Amino acid sequence: MEHTTNDKQTVKSCHVCQGARFYYLFSISDHRVVRCDDCGLLFLNPQPSDDKLAEIHRGDDSHDRENEPLHRTVSEIKRDAAKFYLAEIHRYHGRLNGRLLEVGCGNGDFLILAEAAGWQVTGVEASKTACQQARQRLKNGTIRCGELHETRLPSEQFDICVISDLIDHVRSPLVFLKEIRRVLRPGGVLFIATPSSDSWSARLIRHDWTEFKLEHLTYFDRANLQTVLFAAGFRDIIVQPGWKLLNFDYIRQHVRRFPKYVVTPLFRRIVASNMMFFCRKVALPLSPTLSVIVPAFNEVKTFAALMEALLRKEVPNLQMEIIVVESNSTDGTREAALKYQAHARVKLILEDQPRGKGRAVRTGLQAATGDFVLIQDADLEYDLEDYDALLEPLVTGRAAFVLGSRHGGRNVWKMRQFTGQHGLSLFVNFGHWFFTTLINTLFFQRLRDPFTMFKVFRRDCLYALEFECNRFDFDFELLIKLIGKGYRPVELPVNYRSRSFKEGKKVRIFRDPITWLRALVKLRLAKIDPMKVVGKMNEAGPGRPGLKTSTVDSNKS
Repeated sequence: MEHTTNDKQTVKSCHVCQGARFYYLFSISDHRVVRCDDCGLLFLNPQPSDDKLAEIHRGDDSHDRENEPLHRTVSEIKRDAAKFYLAEIHRYHGRLNGRLLEVGCGNGDFLILAEAAGWQVTGVEASKTACQQARQRLKNGTIRCGELHETRLPSEQFDICVISDLIDHVRSPLVFLKEIRRVLRPGGVLFIATPSSDSWSARLIRHDWTEFKLEHLTYFDRANLQTVLFAAGFRDIIVQPGWKLLNFDYIRQHVRRFPKYVVTPLFRRIVASNMMFFCRKVALPLSPTLSVIVPAFNEVKTFAALMEALLRKEVPNLQMEIIVVESNSTDGTREAALKYQAHARVKLILEDQPRGKGRAVRTGLQAATGDFVLIQDADLEYDLEDYDALLEPLVTGRAAFVLGSRHGGRNVWKMRQFTGQHGLSLFVNFGHWFFTTLINTLFFQRLRDPFTMFKVFRRDCLYALEFECNRFDFDFELLIKLIGKGYRPVELPVNYRSRSFKEGKKVRIFRDPITWLRALVKLRLAKIDPMKVVGKMNEAGPGRPGLKTSTVDSNKS
């Protein structure tokens, strides 16, 4: 990935998506900050040499030793942060014992608290001075001096690995994360605390963000760090803001040492630039799989044609499972679906009664086992030839969530054209414009077609989300909860042929908009808290948690 030129190291491909289209933003000293045009990752290019980084870290250590009051303040802040991190790890992991590894442990502040809480602790630290201090402070813990790959830790030894303010210092984050995965036991938990380039402070201060320093080589945001965790073999990812208690002395000293044009607001308790990432090591399949969810109710005219097309469809480098959820149709769709029950690529789920499209999709999501999920209606309004383009950003790591925008979303008034029903077409298209504007306003988006059936995403994006909508309002719920969890949808144009109400369109033109408005109000007021859901799942019993789907029937059909 990297080639040395003089004393700097030039990055040839993105750490996340392997893309090579970089755009210059600004410079730190004589090092450029660039942005990957494909996934949005910010990083230094070229990177400082090893000698330059060592010089920076020696200067930091010397400054801390010379400024004893600041050193005490930093230690106090680290201890407070460590207590908070440990409590949050317990919420996610559900246990308070086992073997814990901290990479970049410093002088052992976090390890001391973890050891007191009952963990068997091991630390890895590059600084020899910090290693010596940590050994003196720990009772029974082990400290390995050097870089992680140099310590040659045995495989599958640890239940938890903790990385605090380190991932942005690593030259090759994906290689680093794969090494951590190697030393974790199956189901082991990884916790990362790191500055986030989409935090409120980074957005407010922009180029004067205090995290833009030479020793910080990569500047992740919530989306692209989750993508690189996914590529490294981690799932069940949750992102939380990282609270820190900063006192006035620390803020004053920090601003004096790293002068910026915008002074940090002086609050006693603030959400700093840090974000916390929680994830688990999982067993990876030999080849990635796409789960296609097909809700089917009274679609006998098109169902067989769709299924034959799906079974013929091949997506490069992906296996495919087709999950059909048949909702006890009255027109022969169930009998047509039963013909595919024995097919190796088909999972057939038979519902005892129709409860709405949203409920059928939720049932299909619970049965899905693939790495990626695509929702496919049985009415042939959408073109299967668009699968490849929709999946490409997910497979390459450029995105985690994709929307297929009908007709590119550019002319909403031609979105639906019903033959001989021009007035009805205008009315329905006005409704599309109204609800699109409402969603963009309420949730600060710029979407063109949020109601498209083609919602394609990594299955792990659903982890610890609760769903309860049953009808077409589930489209709103799925979209908004994925956005609320931190995933930015990428819209790509797809082909679309709208069928009319005479041809079987099931949206109820007066009833459904009321449920949409109710859902939007509820979602705007609701707090999406995946960690709370994980806590409830941990209390319910052992086993790896998965998709959480509420059993509440909020909108019975």
